Amino acid sequence: QVQLVESGGGLVQTGGSLRVSCAASGSTFSSYTMGWFRQAPGKEREFVAAISRSGASTYYADSAKGRFTISRDNAKNTVYLQMNSLKPEDTAVYYCAADRTRGIQAMGVVPNGLDYWGQGTQVTVSS
Repeated sequence: QVQLVESGGGLVQTGGSLRVSCAASGSTFSSYTMGWFRQAPGKEREFVAAISRSGASTYYADSAKGRFTISRDNAKNTVYLQMNSLKPEDTAVYYCAADRTRGIQAMGVVPNGLDYWGQGTQVTVSS
């Protein structure tokens, strides 16, 4: 069993930066591929980024490439999403997810049925 708790969301102006974190507990963190997803009001949840178990490989949605960076610290059981050059369309609830069997691309392409999800953290980008 894995518990995921996101933090670090908030209100930021267009062009600003924010880092959200996801702390995991309850099992071997390094055994899980980790990902970030987001859901804006009235829209479906969408994939943002994923990182491999070791942290050596990453995978991004087109909307995140060049602006967002996913990273993890297995010693701290934490995954991060650094978001730069934020836009109003990045406004959403950001969720982290963990999966024991999927790789980073599979997490992005087929996000249904992932093993664990956090409760989400709100990110609001003002124009």
